[in-house]
Amino acid sequence: MHFKTSADDHVNHRYSGILVHPTSFPSPYGIGDFGKGAYEFIDFLEAAGQHLWQVLPLVPITSYGNSPYQGFSVFAGEPLLISPEILKEKLLLSQEDLNSIPDFNPVKIDYERVREYKYSLYQKAYSSFLHTADKNLLEEYDSFYAANKFWLDDYCLFMAAKDFHNGAPWMEWPDDLRNPTPDSLALWEEKLKDGIGYHQFLQYLFYIQWYNLKQYANEKGIAVVGDIPIFVSLDSADVWANRELFQMTKEGYPSCVAGVPPDYFSSTGQLWGNPLYDWKVHKANRYQWWISRIRNQIDQVDYLRIDHFRGLEAYWSVPAGETTAINGTWRKGPGEDLFHAIQEELGNDLPIFAEDLGLITPEVEHLRDSFGFPGMRILQFAFEGGESTFLPHQLDTRNCICYTGTHDNDTSAGWYEHASEYSKDKVRRYMNTDAGNISWDFIRTCLGTIARFAIFPLQDVLRLGSDARMNIPGTAEGNWSWRFHNGDLHSNIAQQLRLMTELFGR
Repeated sequence: MHFKTSADDHVNHRYSGILVHPTSFPSPYGIGDFGKGAYEFIDFLEAAGQHLWQVLPLVPITSYGNSPYQGFSVFAGEPLLISPEILKEKLLLSQEDLNSIPDFNPVKIDYERVREYKYSLYQKAYSSFLHTADKNLLEEYDSFYAANKFWLDDYCLFMAAKDFHNGAPWMEWPDDLRNPTPDSLALWEEKLKDGIGYHQFLQYLFYIQWYNLKQYANEKGIAVVGDIPIFVSLDSADVWANRELFQMTKEGYPSCVAGVPPDYFSSTGQLWGNPLYDWKVHKANRYQWWISRIRNQIDQVDYLRIDHFRGLEAYWSVPAGETTAINGTWRKGPGEDLFHAIQEELGNDLPIFAEDLGLITPEVEHLRDSFGFPGMRILQFAFEGGESTFLPHQLDTRNCICYTGTHDNDTSAGWYEHASEYSKDKVRRYMNTDAGNISWDFIRTCLGTIARFAIFPLQDVLRLGSDARMNIPGTAEGNWSWRFHNGDLHSNIAQQLRLMTELFGR
């Protein structure tokens, strides 16, 4: 179910929706998942008259900060999102297995405890699966494996090897696995076959549960907006199995790494540390890895937001070993050539959103607009200086997404509380408000813009302050852990949001 993204199609169709990651949903298992809480959220979206649900990347996150923008694979899914309730329905777990749930904090994720608990359940489910007589389940699994073998084999061997080496990054593995030959790889596959099978099973569970949830959303007229980071993690199956696609030394380390120069979020820039693509190699094979990546993602979601889209026009390259991103240089990316290659295989109407925040040049704008990709406008940024192009009366195109804020921003209530007196005064006069319900003032203003898409974080719908923030860029600890209470999304909020949404023709 793809809504058209072209500015020329259905130009009068206006959509709105909510940004919230599944980890934030209520559940008794310490983290949100694809179970009851997710389906209840979809029901809320429908009742509230919303047609978009935006998520963060669904990849299997590394334990370094628990960021969904640092994953072990760009193709795989995060096992922690698997619902134990659905595993019980599939007879892979018993009620007895779910009777001893730890006393988890209902509004904050403790990732270490959650991993320990949920992976013990998954091991029990895998044991049940190995002995199942359910032919439908086995046929479903075989079908999943056949469709995903192109990435699944590398990823599951990679994860089984990580387990075998107590989580050590692949750069520290024995040389016959770090730089394998076909013979040594075959030996490791045999040695780790039980672990490989387990991780294949986890990915099957993730994908089946996700596709069922997405289908439920689509049937209710709700499109899912996915998200991918432009770069991949060094410690990932992607780099381990495809080192030739990245700027790496002969010893297997990045020669330069990704980041951004000093900007709104940081005076020293952001040193992400991801390996950079060797675009010459990608171009030589007509971007097949990228095409596979985009195809896989568009199969999972209805729209796809490319984080740091500007890096495909030019990227900030920082020499390996630097401690900040200050001493980087701009290097040219693949630009239009990449998207022409993607169009050749996936069609001209690519359902892509461009995250075009930060230092944006005319060349980046040209790349975005050449393919009709909607860019982003952030309301919070509109009130922090002079006559910002993000102010509603300055929006120069319908083909954009207006956000109150993103996962990287403070909540609207938190932003207003900490804003300068200049900004507060401008907000009050612009929105004609006493700021007594500032979160919804921002939502109303967002809905009222000419932007074809209006999206706001769930924290703004719930009128929450800075303690509900999802991420503070440049900080390593305490992010990605926010959850909301069961019962927070009551019918009064849904009715109010529906009336406001309909008022602005969305």
